[in-house]
Amino acid sequence: MPRYNDFFGPYGGRYVPEVLQYPLAELEKGFQEALDDPEFIQGFEEFCRDFIGRPTPLLPARNASRELGGAQIYIKLEGLANTGAHKINNAAGQALLAKRMGKKRIIAETGAGQHGVATAAACARLGLPCVIYMGEEDMRRQHPNVYWMEMYGAEVRSVSSGSRTLKDAVNEAFRDWTANSDETHYLLGSALGPSPYPDMVREFQSVIGREIKEQAQFPIHAMVACVGGGSNAIGFLSPFLDDPSIRMVGVEAGGRGEGEGNNAVRMADTGRPGIIQGYKSLFLHDKDGQVLDTHSISAGLDYPGIGPQLANLGEQGRLEFTQARDSEALEALKFFALHEGLIFAMESAHAGAAAMRLAREMKPDQNLIINMSGRGDKDIFISAAALDGENWRDFLEKESRRIYVD
Repeated sequence: MPRYNDFFGPYGGRYVPEVLQYPLAELEKGFQEALDDPEFIQGFEEFCRDFIGRPTPLLPARNASRELGGAQIYIKLEGLANTGAHKINNAAGQALLAKRMGKKRIIAETGAGQHGVATAAACARLGLPCVIYMGEEDMRRQHPNVYWMEMYGAEVRSVSSGSRTLKDAVNEAFRDWTANSDETHYLLGSALGPSPYPDMVREFQSVIGREIKEQAQFPIHAMVACVGGGSNAIGFLSPFLDDPSIRMVGVEAGGRGEGEGNNAVRMADTGRPGIIQGYKSLFLHDKDGQVLDTHSISAGLDYPGIGPQLANLGEQGRLEFTQARDSEALEALKFFALHEGLIFAMESAHAGAAAMRLAREMKPDQNLIINMSGRGDKDIFISAAALDGENWRDFLEKESRRIYVD
C-alpha cells in the first residue's frame, strides 16, 4: 500500500509520458523504503545537524513587535541554514535518497538560485555530479548564485526558451530526465510536479515545522509564509495543519499590481485549474492552456503554478492567501533590517510585509511566527538597485572599470 495519496482533493496526480512512469514509480518506492529505514533517517538527521546547521533558531522579534504594536512576532531563521535558505533541507534529503537508490547523476531546476545552490552544495558534499537548469532572465537577476553553483562544481545550463524563468527551467530538466532516467535523479525543488514529489518535498521540509513545535514554548496564533511553488510554506505549516486554532497565511507575489503579466497571484480567483508539468493544480494560463507571463521582484515567486496541496488547502479555507506587492516587500526588507538586524530574502520579505499588516490587527497577548525562508545576500543586485539606485550604479560602473583595467 502506498504511504501517500497521489491527489490532494482534485489536485496532484502523475500526468507524464509513459517513459517517466517507471522512474516515478521507482522513486516513490525508494522514498517509502527510505522513510522506513532507521539508518536513512539517522543519516538525514546527522546531515541536517552537521552540514546544514539545524536546528535553526526561532527568534523573538521584540523590536519589530514593539514598533508595530499588536502581536508578539517570532521569526524562524531558515536564512541561517547552510547555503542561506530552507532549500537545503529538501536538497539534502533527495540527494541522500538518490545515492541510496544508486543514482550516479543529479539534475535540478532553479529560479531564485537558492535551490540550485543548495543542490550543488549537497552534491559536492556527497560526491555526485550535478547539472542545474536556470532561465536566462533568472541568471541575470541572480548572478551571485550562478557563481556559487559553479564554485560547488555544478554545471549551470542557461534556458533561453519561453519567458526564460523557472517554468522554462523545469521543462528543460524534465527533458533531460526523460532521456537519462536510468542513472539520473531529478532533484525537484518545490512541493509540486508529478507524484511523489509534492509528498517528498513536504516530508523533507517539514523539519522546519517540527523544530518550531519544540521551540515555541507559547501558544501560536498565526503563521505566515511566502508562497511561490510552496516548499517553504508547506514545510513550515504541515506539522500544524490539524490545529484549527492557528491561523495560517500564505503570501503570493503581488508584483506591480493587478493585470495580466504584472504579478504571480494564483489564489485570488485568477488561477485556473490545469495540468502542466506533470501535475494538476491552479495555474495562470489562458483558455487555450497557454501559460501567462508573470512578474515579481523576487525570482523565487514568479512561478505561474502552485503546489497541489497548498491549492487544495486554500480552496478548503484552511490556508488563507494574501499578496504583497514589490514595493511592500522592499519596505519590509528595510523594516526588519533596521529593527531586527535581519536581511530577508526578497521572497521572505513578502511574508514579512503581510505579517506586518496582520500583527497590527492582533492582540498583544497573541503570537505570530514568520518563516524567514532565506536571507537576502543573493538579492544584492535587486535590492540595492531598487533602494540605493544612484549610489549602486556608480559603484558598479567604477568597479567594472577597475576590473577591466586590471
